[in-house]
Amino acid sequence: MTFTPEEKKEEKEEKKDDKSKRTRAARSRRRWWIALLAVCLIAIVAYVFFIKPEEAARNKNKEAAPPPGVPVVAVAAKKADFAVYLTGLGSVTPVNTVTVRTRVDGQLMEVPFREGQVVSSGDLLATIDPRPFEVQLTQAEGQLARDFAFLKNARLDLERYRVLWEQDSIPKQQLDTQEALVRQYEGIVKTDQGQIDSAKLQLVYCRITAPIGGRIGLRLVDPGNIVHATDVNGLVVITQLQPTTVIFPIPEDSLPQVLAKLKTGGLLPVEAFDREMKQRLAVGSLLTVDNQIDPTTGTVRLKAIFPNERNELFPNQFVNARLLVEVRRGATVIPAPAIQRGPQGTFVYVVKADRTATVRPITIDEIQGGDVSVKAGLSPGDLVVVDGADRLREGTRVELKAQGGGTTQKGS
Repeated sequence: MTFTPEEKKEEKEEKKDDKSKRTRAARSRRRWWIALLAVCLIAIVAYVFFIKPEEAARNKNKEAAPPPGVPVVAVAAKKADFAVYLTGLGSVTPVNTVTVRTRVDGQLMEVPFREGQVVSSGDLLATIDPRPFEVQLTQAEGQLARDFAFLKNARLDLERYRVLWEQDSIPKQQLDTQEALVRQYEGIVKTDQGQIDSAKLQLVYCRITAPIGGRIGLRLVDPGNIVHATDVNGLVVITQLQPTTVIFPIPEDSLPQVLAKLKTGGLLPVEAFDREMKQRLAVGSLLTVDNQIDPTTGTVRLKAIFPNERNELFPNQFVNARLLVEVRRGATVIPAPAIQRGPQGTFVYVVKADRTATVRPITIDEIQGGDVSVKAGLSPGDLVVVDGADRLREGTRVELKAQGGGTTQKGS
């Protein structure tokens, strides 16, 4: 195959162009590698002179910083008056409870009271049919009138016999017989008067009134029934609400303390709370102490009286009674959750000024609800740990937190 001079010339030019392109590509690759090497050198220099010293400084500071403290909640012990109470589960017992019964037999005609009504002493509660007793009264009054006439006639005859005896016209026996007859009629008249009084009393009993003031219960007999004085249930029950009492027990070991306070003549306040010991229902005072200790429970019963002006207490209601027996002035008081117990006895964790915890043995005086009176081992102002003590040991660093969960300031 032969080429013309023009074709050979074109082939030479194409080979020349390919050679120049390869030359330019090789130069471009060399420039890229030079630039990459320059960047690497700059990064190495920056790391050696700038980044590495800063990391070393940070690591040094991190190694020098103390470890974080254990988060705890601490409260300062305070100096306050500490009230000592005795508590017991008691029941509300009315001062008076009366079952109203009829005192005569008859038909119950009227019951004017309403169930649950508060009545006063003397208010009308029921009416018994009075007509049978009115008839008895009429009969007794007629009997009295007849026998009084006999008595009057016997007295006149006695006066005559006395005149005749003085004239020696009749024997002494006849005079004595007439005197005995007068005394007999006097006795009959007195008996008749008793029958009249009895009939009048039965009429009074036909009107049944409230013997005491208080709250009426549910009606036990409806009008129209025949009632008897021997009925067991009665007509209605009245319970006195104002004042009322609460009977509650205390341990026998606490009895001498209570008796000593009663001998001084002062009133011992008693508070009545609900079953959950959250709401105070009423305030009263100690009335008396029972005369014997229950050997089965080792307790003695106390009775407290409450005005109950707003009917806060209801008969047979269960309440928690709290008796104030003493107030200790200027006691060191801390929250009960701060108390810890171990082989070494009772202690608390106290936060020192350097924010480390130390074990402090204490002597407990009294525990009342959520507060503790400390007899020895603490002073007012000492910070005691109330939350987070289970993670502490002697010398543990702590971080104080507020009770709401936030961290307190360093200066606090």
